[in-house]
Amino acid sequence: MLSAFRSALATPDLRKKILFTLGIVAVYRVGAALPSPGVSYPNVQECIELSKDDNQGVFQLLNLFSGGALLQLSVFALGIMPYITASIIVQLLTVVIPRFEQLKKEGQAGQGKLTQYTRYLTIALAVLQSTGIVAMADRGGLLGNCPNPIIPESNVFTLSVIVITMTAGTALIMWLGELVTERGIGNGMSLLIFVNIAARIPIEGKAIYDNPTGGGPLVFTIVCAFALLIIASVVFVEQGQRRIPVQYAKRMIGRRMYGGTSTYLPLKVNQAGVIPIIFASSLLYLPDLIVNLIGTDDSWFQRFVQTHLTDQSSWVHISVYFALIIFFTYFYITITFNVTERADEMKKYGGFIPGIRPGRPTAEYLNFVLSRITLPGSIYLGIVAVLPNFFLDLTGQGQNQNFPFGGTAVLIMVGVGLDTVKQIESQLMQRNYEGFLK
Repeated sequence: MLSAFRSALATPDLRKKILFTLGIVAVYRVGAALPSPGVSYPNVQECIELSKDDNQGVFQLLNLFSGGALLQLSVFALGIMPYITASIIVQLLTVVIPRFEQLKKEGQAGQGKLTQYTRYLTIALAVLQSTGIVAMADRGGLLGNCPNPIIPESNVFTLSVIVITMTAGTALIMWLGELVTERGIGNGMSLLIFVNIAARIPIEGKAIYDNPTGGGPLVFTIVCAFALLIIASVVFVEQGQRRIPVQYAKRMIGRRMYGGTSTYLPLKVNQAGVIPIIFASSLLYLPDLIVNLIGTDDSWFQRFVQTHLTDQSSWVHISVYFALIIFFTYFYITITFNVTERADEMKKYGGFIPGIRPGRPTAEYLNFVLSRITLPGSIYLGIVAVLPNFFLDLTGQGQNQNFPFGGTAVLIMVGVGLDTVKQIESQLMQRNYEGFLK
């Protein structure tokens, strides 16, 4: 990996792309630290310091993806999450809405149209999310009971300006991510999430190191060793795939012979990526969000949510979280990987799996293999996601989602890191291809 980066820096074209990407990252981090107009920065910092150990539910996950910008109500407070949510919604709607499915099959033109719909939906989601977050911050539900108000001048004009600023920040982030994709290296949106999570690691690591109740340096060393073990395991599984051999028959088109080649269809062990964890986390923290919006009445539902669903060290929380991850893994793979469509494409171009007839038998065979691979993949996702829950008391951390050394954070960082290295190596291969003779 280091040799790939060294060779990339030695290539003028790739060096410009890397420097351009680093410049975009610097601009992004400045916006994440810049407070929105009307927000009192000293009061926000005071509230964050006082509410470190409070239970903040779903906002911890969003705060992790925004690099700590959400709880500070900065210009880039929403981060890239509205775009990710919009992309997932549009991807799922391609199965439900025939128009979207037709656009998906039209190639680059149709994909451009779907991207445009994703942008519109991102702005709509940004308006909704920023309105909810600003309303909760104004009512004191975002950072708990603060001695001083986060928004000193709480009027309609000030709150509207903050909502517009956060929405514009989301649009700017979306543009920066597309710039990195077009003129930089790798997937720009994924790189921005990677930067956000990486920015939280020194802060959370220092919190563990300085925590006297959590064990201090000894526990910090144990956590680092545990994180390295998780990273190595995640890299091993993420690279794992089942290669199904595919043979293409020879076809005579005009005076030329096509086909007759052998290739394979790769099915990854973790075919769904980190999407099931995001779905499960959002659904699991939905009751906590409902309780916060309804009020603070001491009902049995509120006690059950606070005791079992919100507390991440509870066995009920861990069991429900694990089951939801397995369910959403099967659900997402079923929606995104259409075995019938893949079998029809192979049949259309003269491809077949040795020993399996084209058409419906091929689809049944792919479904059989995919269901067998999805089970260990979903269990792997669930184990990686819930393992840090058993170490929350050891580290003194209140929330797993705010803990960048495990679970969701490691999966995203490893996945984006591997994808970025592959992007750099492929671009190096295009520029320094030596062929068969040296």
